Amino acid sequence: QLQPVESGGGLVQPGGSLRLSCVVSDVSEWSLDGFGVAWFRQAPGREREGVSCISAFGSGKTVYADSVKGRFTISRDNAKTTVYLQMTSLKPEDTAVYYCAADAAYGSSCEIVTDYHFWGHGTQVTVSS
Repeated sequence: QLQPVESGGGLVQPGGSLRLSCVVSDVSEWSLDGFGVAWFRQAPGREREGVSCISAFGSGKTVYADSVKGRFTISRDNAKTTVYLQMTSLKPEDTAVYYCAADAAYGSSCEIVTDYHFWGHGTQVTVSS
């Protein structure tokens, strides 16, 4: 059973930066190489929305929501079974719980849709002065 674990959230001022990490544990039966990994976020009173995803199989294809293009960068280190989300120029509207998800079905071509199979428990990001 894959278990993504997020970390790196916190309180940051507008315009600041944070780097979120997602460690995908229990991959002994699989290689993270074959999994698409995505970041989602959910603000209070709002639906969960896709933020970014990264494909596997060496393609490295990435997708970003329009709201974060040019500000967020997703990357992966399969040797460390870790996916990162570098967030810069943060805005108050980026405040949310950020979730990491993984699914082999999105290995070849990821999408930021919410039907990923394995989910983490989230990390809080608060952007406020």
